[in-house]
Parts: sequence; structure tokens; C-alpha cells
Amino acid sequence: MAEPQDEKRADAPFPRDAAPAATRVGRFDRLRKVGDRVPTRWFAAIGTGIFLAATAGFGGLADASADPIPQIEPNEKHTNSQLRLSVERAVIFDEFPETGVTAGPGERVLAVVVEVENVWTETLPTTPGYSVSDAIRLDALPDVAPGGVARYDDGTRPMRLQPGIPVTVVIAWAVPAETYAGAGEVELRIFDETAWTGQLVTAGTTWGDARLAATVVVPLRDADADNDTDTDTDTDPGVDE
Repeated sequence: MAEPQDEKRADAPFPRDAAPAATRVGRFDRLRKVGDRVPTRWFAAIGTGIFLAATAGFGGLADASADPIPQIEPNEKHTNSQLRLSVERAVIFDEFPETGVTAGPGERVLAVVVEVENVWTETLPTTPGYSVSDAIRLDALPDVAPGGVARYDDGTRPMRLQPGIPVTVVIAWAVPAETYAGAGEVELRIFDETAWTGQLVTAGTTWGDARLAATVVVPLRDADADNDTDTDTDTDPGVDE
């Protein structure tokens, strides 16, 4: 399990990003194009796999522990006192600096598409260490925090989550290239945080004490694989889309 994160001020400032929107369009278009072709049959297969893995992991249905960590489905909503979110899919790139993440030598950028809604009463930053940036971790690299969050529709960053307004975001990590080489899926951990209101030394509300609340496995596509964005290799006329 990832270690709990330090408490954060909900109203803490964050730096402005001066990168022009025009420079952010290309890879976001590729992200949308690749994501559109995740085959429907994948979701049915992964649902079955999760059920069987969970059953085996807990020694069968009859022997399951009283409080297992829930395994939710792609696009299934998870709600806590801060956020309502659902993880849709993941795409890996050789580089994706428009998210605020730069791949170093031997690294690639993993981008995860998440729909998120602020269910709290105040706006929330999304920069590393806050709100949705703290809510999701990679199961394969649990101690690596995401390096950036951007809007899915136009690439805007940094951004704040307004109360009651759902928005789709891209959460990105720089990861070792070999970690997801040839992988067709990504497992993620979802954390809940607790709100604390300062009364003596500190003032305002902070969020901390992160606790593992759920896991989810989503499909992974490689945006830079040969012909991946130009040829639909997943067409299956025997499956209703």
C-alpha cells in the first residue's frame, strides 16, 4: 500500500502555466483517437478476470474476508467526501509534455483518463499533492506520484475543480519504459482522504490521512506503436459494439 500523503491546504496556491494552448493539441487528439478504439469485448473480459482473481485471492467466495478492498470496473464511480471519480482508460506515450510531465532517459509517459467531480464545498487544486493527484496511484509503482493533471478536452493546466461540476482530466506519470512494455492493462489504486479543520496553529481545511479505498484495472493502449492510431486492429465483427 502507498504511504499516506502529508496533509494539504485546500486553498494552497499553485504556479501558472504559460504554455500556449496550440502546443497542447496534437497529443490530446491522439489520446482521444486511441481511446475511441478500445474494444467493447475488453470490458467484458476484464470484468470476468477481476471476479476470478478476487475469488482466488480471498480463497473462494465462502472464505472471503469481511473487509476486502473493492475492485471496481472501468467507468464505475467511486465517491468519498472530497471527490466522485471514475477511471476510464490509459494510454502510454513516448512523450507527453503537454500534461506537465517530461519523460527522462529510459522513461515513457503514462496518461490515465479520469472523470472527476468535486463533491466538497470549496474549489480544489489538481496540482501534484492535491485532490485528484493524491487520489490515484499506479499499483506497479505505488510510491510514484503523478507529475501532472490537465483537462482532457483542451489540455488546460493548472486547473481547479469547481464544486458540483464533473470534468474529464488526464493524469500523467513518467514511468520506466519496461514497466508497461507489452502490457494491455493497468491496475490503479484509489485513495480516500480525510478533511481536517485547523483551530490553533493552522487555519482552514486540509486533506490527509490517505487510505486505500478501491482498485481498478483499465485497458492500456500504446499511442506510439506502429499503425496504432491509423489502423483499427481490434475490429471484431462477431462482437456487438
